Amino acid sequence: MSIEHKIHKGKIMAVIRHADETNIVPIIESLHEGGITLIEITAETPKVTRLLEKATAVFDDEVVIGVGTVLDAETTRLAMLAGAQFIVTPTLNIDVIKMANRYGIFVISGALTPTEILTAYEHGADMIKVFPANSLGADYIKNILGPLGYIPLMVTGGISLENMNDYFQAGCYAIGIGSSLVDPVKLTSEKDFIALNNRAREYANKIFNP
Repeated sequence: MSIEHKIHKGKIMAVIRHADETNIVPIIESLHEGGITLIEITAETPKVTRLLEKATAVFDDEVVIGVGTVLDAETTRLAMLAGAQFIVTPTLNIDVIKMANRYGIFVISGALTPTEILTAYEHGADMIKVFPANSLGADYIKNILGPLGYIPLMVTGGISLENMNDYFQAGCYAIGIGSSLVDPVKLTSEKDFIALNNRAREYANKIFNP
């Protein structure tokens, strides 16, 4: 199964910022048990390559793990060597797209305007992440997909339990959810991880049973 198909099937990408070696595996376990199979670990997280190596060693094909907030080609290469299955940028960065294409790793390029979206796709991005989506809303996505319906889109930025299905109805492949779903700093007890599992389950149930 291709990465694009796994993203389309999984639909919810959990964006994890500032995790560490002690909690990255329990976080992904809680999310996975709750029904979320797409994981983005952000590149500014300290020792991100070590976290990525640890996570990918534990989880097999049932969880797809990549690196986000990638700002340069060098980070793209390091993430790939550490086991990332996909790369996500916050903005249009052609150098990152080129590096990902060179080594055959799935790349999701950040973009906002129609021109940025088309430019990223024409330069080889596999999927486009519209960010920040909440600044323009689900109707914007629907309007973009009128002339650009062949470009697979995901959205991040202000996506919540209340509005996420609006974006799917507009035609999105996937959504990215950060601190409203998982905030590693606040995970200090078993009770916190149970709550994380319950939140993940709530999102997954809503998305697959709207």
